[in-house]
Amino acid sequence: MNEKIWDALTVGELNVDLLLNEIDSFPEMGKEKLADKMDLTLGSSSAIFASNLSSLGAKVAFCGKIGKDGFGDLVVESLNNKGVETDTIIRDENLNTGITVILNYDEDRAMVTHPGAMNYLTLSDVTEEMMNKAKHLHFSSFFLQPGMKDGVAEMFEKAKRLGLSTSLDPQWDPAEEWDFDFKNILPNVDVFLPNEVELLSLTKAQSIKEGIEKLKPFVNLLVVKRGNKGSLLYSNGELNEAPPFLNTNVVDAIGAGDSFDAGFILKFIQGAAAVECQKFGNLTGAVNTTAAGGTGAFDDFKTVMQIAKEKFSYGE
Repeated sequence: MNEKIWDALTVGELNVDLLLNEIDSFPEMGKEKLADKMDLTLGSSSAIFASNLSSLGAKVAFCGKIGKDGFGDLVVESLNNKGVETDTIIRDENLNTGITVILNYDEDRAMVTHPGAMNYLTLSDVTEEMMNKAKHLHFSSFFLQPGMKDGVAEMFEKAKRLGLSTSLDPQWDPAEEWDFDFKNILPNVDVFLPNEVELLSLTKAQSIKEGIEKLKPFVNLLVVKRGNKGSLLYSNGELNEAPPFLNTNVVDAIGAGDSFDAGFILKFIQGAAAVECQKFGNLTGAVNTTAAGGTGAFDDFKTVMQIAKEKFSYGE
C-alpha cells in the first residue's frame, strides 16, 4: 500500500505578482506615469490556495512548472516558508517564470500576465508516484494552462482510480471563450468551486439557478462563491445558502476565493459535512480580506482563528 504523506497535492499555475500602487493617474498610451509603491509577491490562484491550506495545518505538495530564474526562486522560497512541499515543482532553464503586473488605481486595476512556464505544464508532469502520496488532488486555473487542457479529464479519472478525493476551481478565462468539457471532467471532481460569474459563463446561463440545473447531471458537490453575498452549495439534490462573514474594513480581496477554497477543502479532507465545509470556506475567505495580498492573513491556524474570533465573532 502506498503511504499517503500529503493531505493534498495541488496542481496548477505558478507566477509572481508585481503590484504597482498609488499611481498618479491611470496609464495612457505613449505616456509615463509614476507609482509611489511597488511590491513583488507570490502570485497565482493555485499557489495562494496551497499556501493557505498549508498554513491551516494540512500537509500540501505542489506540482507546477517555473523557470530557473529569480522569479522562480521567489516562488519556491515563498511556498517553502508556508510549509508547502516544492520538490515536486519542475524548473526548466529554457522557460521564464510567469509574472502578472497589476496596476492599482483608485478602486480599479489593470493586469497584464506573461504566462511563461505556465503554458508548458502537461499531464505527463503529474505523475502517478505523486498522486499515490496524496489523499486529495486540487487543480486550479484551467484556462491559464493550455498544456493541461486536454489532459484534465484523464488526470481526474486517474486520481479517482487511485483513491484520491478531488477538487477543481476553474478560475477566469482571459479569452472569454469558456471551452470547458464539464460533461467529461466533472463526474470525477468531488468538489467544483466556481464563483458566480464563472458559473454563468461556463454554463451560458442567465441565472445561478439555471447554471446549477445545467450542471446537475454531472456535478457532485457544487460550491458557488458569491463574495460579500456568501456562497451557495448544491449537494444531493439540495441547495444551501450560507451568509457571508462581512468585513467592514477590507484591506483587499486578492485571493479571497482561493482562501475560501482552502478553508472548504481543509474541512472536506477532514471528513466534515458539506455545510460545515461551506461555512468554514466563507470564514477563511473573509479572513483573507483583513490583510494585504492573498496570503497575508494566513500565518498559521491559530492566527486565523484569532482573527476569526476578533473580526467575525467566530467560535464565541
